[in-house]
Amino acid sequence: MPVEVNGVELSFLLDSGVSKPILFNIANHADSLQINHVEIIYLRGLGGEGSIEALKSKHNLFRIGNAINVNQDVFVVFDNAINFTPRLGVPIHGIIGYDVFKDFIVEINYSKKFIKLHNPKTYVYKDCKKCETLNLTLNQNKPYIDASVEINSNIIPVKLLIDSGGSDALWLFEDENIGMAPVGDKYFEDYLGKGLSGSVYGKRSKVTSFSLNSFKLEEVNVAFPDSISISIARKFKERSGSISGELLKRFNIIMDYPNGKVTFKKNGNFKSPFHYNKSGIVLEQDGIRVVKESKDNVFFKGDKSSDTSNRIIVQTSYNYAVKPAFKIVELRKDSPAEKAGLHLGDIVVSINNKEAHDLSLQEINGIFRADDGKHIKMKVDRNGVILTFRFVLVNLF
Repeated sequence: MPVEVNGVELSFLLDSGVSKPILFNIANHADSLQINHVEIIYLRGLGGEGSIEALKSKHNLFRIGNAINVNQDVFVVFDNAINFTPRLGVPIHGIIGYDVFKDFIVEINYSKKFIKLHNPKTYVYKDCKKCETLNLTLNQNKPYIDASVEINSNIIPVKLLIDSGGSDALWLFEDENIGMAPVGDKYFEDYLGKGLSGSVYGKRSKVTSFSLNSFKLEEVNVAFPDSISISIARKFKERSGSISGELLKRFNIIMDYPNGKVTFKKNGNFKSPFHYNKSGIVLEQDGIRVVKESKDNVFFKGDKSSDTSNRIIVQTSYNYAVKPAFKIVELRKDSPAEKAGLHLGDIVVSINNKEAHDLSLQEINGIFRADDGKHIKMKVDRNGVILTFRFVLVNLF
């Protein structure tokens, strides 16, 4: 979402899991973006690599649409490793959460792809018999709801962080004492994501069902992050995990911090099956590739009134264009891609005869999440040599 910071328009991720705005990836705006009243601090988030240095800045002007805050605190991170743009494939300069949600009733419409900020004093709820409204509790300015999961025929109550900035469906903190763990060998070890304190790894599996009051979803993707990566998240003892984008997108949501409630309404995504990345590949937009492109120009030569001596001439012109390069940055052990011979650092040239530079990162990831049995043909650039690999996507459970 667009956020103006001290007169400079930037692109932010709306992340209910953060308590203060964080700026990063602002090198291109260093000359125009003024950061006020700074002091050095250290931040820590998900991941096992410790704290990172940041600047805490006070008295900044933030503008979102017609909403203005003239006294906004913000953290600024200059570490190049803290940059979500390469993994998302779209420019992201920061994340913002509580400071938006605390002052507004926030309507998030995943089906129509819009966010509206409403004045709590004037907002009127519509009568909605197909909605579920849950109590919303805040801990350290982060929102939690109560839900339940079914694992191995056991119904387990859970308290979950609503994490609108996460891409997975469901994260649960493993606890074998209450049966909150993968069943038998129905899981695989995988890269789960990137936090402020480094990469997060864990187990991927499925739960039999997930319920928000009367709303029930079946065969839901779940990840159990390793304990080292989430040590900071477990400081809130009542927390059982997180509910994130792949699950949240199945609802249109009204987040109401001022009145302590959240309303869910099913949308057209509700019945969509849960897929996961079966290839074992995690890509990152890494720099650029220079691509030679051709264009055919067709000319008619001759007398249009005569069928003789008429010719159609095709002239091909070439130009060189700068396109994004997609690099393999994570490769799951024993995955179809690894077994086929793909390596970390390979640059993707094409997938199933489609040029990679003509696809978005989201479209490529969608191919990797296709149904069981899907054949994948990939061409990659490995140190200047073009290589071709083939593999088949396989369900692991």
